[in-house]
Amino acid sequence: MSDRIEVLKTYKTYVGGNFPRTESGRYYKVYDANENILANACQCSRKDVRDAVVEAREAQPDWNNRSAYNRGQILYRIAEMLETRKAQFIEELETIGYKTKKAKAEVEASIDRLIYYAGWSDKYQQVFGTINPVASSHFNFSMPEPMGVVNIWAPEDRPLLGLVSVMAPVIVGGNTCIILASEKYPLSAISFAEVLNSSDVPDGVVNILTGFRDELLEHMTTHKDVNAFFYTDPDIDQEQRKQIDENATLNLKRVRRKPVEDWLSEKAQSPYYITDFQETKTTWHPVGL
Repeated sequence: MSDRIEVLKTYKTYVGGNFPRTESGRYYKVYDANENILANACQCSRKDVRDAVVEAREAQPDWNNRSAYNRGQILYRIAEMLETRKAQFIEELETIGYKTKKAKAEVEASIDRLIYYAGWSDKYQQVFGTINPVASSHFNFSMPEPMGVVNIWAPEDRPLLGLVSVMAPVIVGGNTCIILASEKYPLSAISFAEVLNSSDVPDGVVNILTGFRDELLEHMTTHKDVNAFFYTDPDIDQEQRKQIDENATLNLKRVRRKPVEDWLSEKAQSPYYITDFQETKTTWHPVGL
């Protein structure tokens, strides 16, 4: 009898709380550390980006209107669910070349990072909001409010910790997002989508696509119903940076570039990552009413 041919899993995307296949019908091969074919991943297209933006925009008002405490509870729940599947993610990272110790450190740091931002969910408003002195009989308050929908490029070389670190500060502040997973190592991102799907995260708050950055850069940066674009890879080439900045001017999209060399360091987490995706809104209220 001939040797059995292994059936490779085809990982789907995560859009609107569902796991659809790419609209384009295209896939690309994902390899392990020894250059053996590990699985197939969706090669997403412009239509996939547009579908994800529609879901994110629809979900944003409800997510923003939830209490900050509730958003923190949900982030904590994501951490709980990731903790229960820690062994799976350690094994997945090992297949792409991580040593066991490093893989364990990355998964545990991802859990801790979710808890870190869950703790900030109902506190950053007081830290970064103010009561302003004014020369009239009014109360004047300045408070941070979310930008809306954020497109994110997850870090290329940290498929789990990097993704968690860019997602958490964006959504804890009331934004929704579309994340393009690591091009070379996308499987942890879709496995993490399964964690999100069982963690009380409302449909559409986090949407995860896979595919080629060169192909999707234009679609993610020109979409006029997106309010911000976030990327962290320090080695992104100058031509891509120029294209991102130019495309963002079409609708005054905010661009946040925060290169991170070490995702395990304290510098990779900060409440300022939350305020990067907030706008300051000021309210006047007459005294005595």
